Amino acid sequence: MSTDVHQHIWPPAFIELLRTRTAPPYLDGWTLHLAGEPPYEVDPADHDVTARTALAHADGLDLALVSLSSPLGIEHLPPAEAAPLLAAFHDGALALPAPFGVWASPCLSAPDTAPEAVERELRRGCVGLQLPATALLDAAGWDFCAPLLDVLTRHDKPLFVHPGTAPPTPGTLPWWPALVPYVHQMHASWFAFRAFGRARHPRLRVCFAALAGLAPLHGERLAARGGGRGEVDFDAFYETSSYGTRAVDALVRAVGIDVVVTGSDRPYAAPTVPDLGAAAATHALRTTNPARLLKGPTP
Repeated sequence: MSTDVHQHIWPPAFIELLRTRTAPPYLDGWTLHLAGEPPYEVDPADHDVTARTALAHADGLDLALVSLSSPLGIEHLPPAEAAPLLAAFHDGALALPAPFGVWASPCLSAPDTAPEAVERELRRGCVGLQLPATALLDAAGWDFCAPLLDVLTRHDKPLFVHPGTAPPTPGTLPWWPALVPYVHQMHASWFAFRAFGRARHPRLRVCFAALAGLAPLHGERLAARGGGRGEVDFDAFYETSSYGTRAVDALVRAVGIDVVVTGSDRPYAAPTVPDLGAAAATHALRTTNPARLLKGPTP
């Protein structure tokens, strides 16, 4: 089954709710306003279900996993604001036609009810849970999110770590958030997982977007500073969005081919197939590795 683990589509009801808001995140027509990024002109075709379904089929996908755009910051909104947006996203995304599947998203500002809500979305058909990397930057973050991750472990479902909101940085260029705070968040969340998360959740399968900000390439520096190199974690996966052959090849040299999976981040980036010199490598990235991420090892 050819799989893209990382796409975004906004269902119509979700779009309309964003248009009713007057504080970030909100839509003014098709102009998206976020607290930490310049206004972004959304292409309506990017969220046209018929067009995106045709595009997924043209990409040869059997499964394309849709997730909430965590840079919007909805997971951290007050519960009364987050609840209708999350409901509109989950309802609309779960109603998408094949080949789409859905990552669930929680309301992190309501920690007492979030585990129950996540469990409900998993039972409705979500493949796993997405969390913003900003919620997982340190030991406190992994501890705070532990009840949600316990739900995943009970259901044998994976975690997808995605960049979160970018801090306001006046005077920067439009690409700055994707290249600086997003990458830093992924880098920090991977090291926090290695230092704090894995010991607490030994059976959790986790996938880091954007090759975890290339954090695993710092293994030599980690060893030099006393952190040890350690064995490859075969339940920690790395998704390829916005990276090509050179970065993927470098990561494969650090962690091996068996934990790298294909993700495109459509509509914000086009899918790429890294030229790793063998058809078997492409098959692993698009088929066998995503299957293991979503369903665990074959008995």
